[in-house]
Amino acid sequence: MMTEKQLRILIADDQPYMRRAVKALLESQDGWVVCGEAADGLEAIEKTEKLQPDVVVMDMLMPHLNGLEAARRIHREFPDSHILILTLHDVPELTKLAQTAGAQGLVLKSDSNRLLIAAVEHLGRTDSFYSNKSSSPFANPLL
Repeated sequence: MMTEKQLRILIADDQPYMRRAVKALLESQDGWVVCGEAADGLEAIEKTEKLQPDVVVMDMLMPHLNGLEAARRIHREFPDSHILILTLHDVPELTKLAQTAGAQGLVLKSDSNRLLIAAVEHLGRTDSFYSNKSSSPFANPLL
């Protein structure tokens, strides 16, 4: 029997506790491995080049280079890595900004316990996933 390819994930967030929480959640899935972590946007670009992850889960606001600009560069230079923006901010413009930067998804940190696994799964299949209330076909109207 053939086994599926392992899904390799890079986590980029300037908060160590957030990286730990996201890593624990994602690595609870069979076949998923966090291949690296980055504390800012520049490090996220460097680690994407070095590690070639399938999915980059990236905070929007980070030092040295914000997540949207890092996403733009990663999308341009490493188009095989799919980018999921993870953010505290729920404003309608973020989905458009994330899409323009080349991200294939966006999840609010407040929804990450419920939606992060589904979002990464979608991106791993090269689908998109946007969870903020104002612009997502996957959004729950009761949120």
